[in-house]
Amino acid sequence: MRHLGGVAARGAAAILLGAWALLGCSGGDAHDDAAGDGTPAATPDEAAPDEGAPEETAPDEGESGWTVTVYYTAVESHHDGEPVAVTGCPVLDCTHGDSELGSYPEDFVTAVQQEGTGRIVHGPHAGEYLNWSWDVGYWLDSAPRDSYGAPLEPFVSAAADAGVLARGDHVRIEDCGTTEEGEPIEPEVCETLSAASWVVTDEFTPGFGGDHHMDAYIGEETGPGFTDSPLYTTLNDATLTVTHA
Repeated sequence: MRHLGGVAARGAAAILLGAWALLGCSGGDAHDDAAGDGTPAATPDEAAPDEGAPEETAPDEGESGWTVTVYYTAVESHHDGEPVAVTGCPVLDCTHGDSELGSYPEDFVTAVQQEGTGRIVHGPHAGEYLNWSWDVGYWLDSAPRDSYGAPLEPFVSAAADAGVLARGDHVRIEDCGTTEEGEPIEPEVCETLSAASWVVTDEFTPGFGGDHHMDAYIGEETGPGFTDSPLYTTLNDATLTVTHA
């Protein structure tokens, strides 16, 4: 699936990190004399509870009717199409660049545009990632990225529209539902997807998500024809349990 990426989201994350750093530096020496009158500061056991601390949110009851798709990182060596030249950004903080990024198999480049990321195996950029998003175009990177600029984690990272699942929501797949043809999901595939603890860190490209739709990141493709493998699946009428952030 294609996802929202780009500098705007990464910039927002950088601003938040900067604000956190400033707050972390503003504590001063208040710890040394909490009362200001020589009274020893309260120990952790004696301190009053923090009324402003967020309460843990209980998970919602399992809800059926979800569609769960998967996305992955393409690997150049599993593709053998005709080479095509790619232009874009040679660095992360850039949009719609026109630098030459190398030539890669056409089906690999197509997969990168569909999935959002691909690992380069040959040439001067071997070991780097060719990433793509609708608002940036292609760029070279050191990792596959979510929409906020953090590295994607296999069997952890998940994507959804912001109005469907919020960033930081934790999701468990309780029931895998069926295939698009109404057949049961293969047991090993269902077990693998259900065993994961998914966290929403990513967003769909506008128009590719929708209500009750989550996309689960399953890491790198494992060989040629990966999209014909059982793990590249769609769960229909799946049951999810969501713990809201």
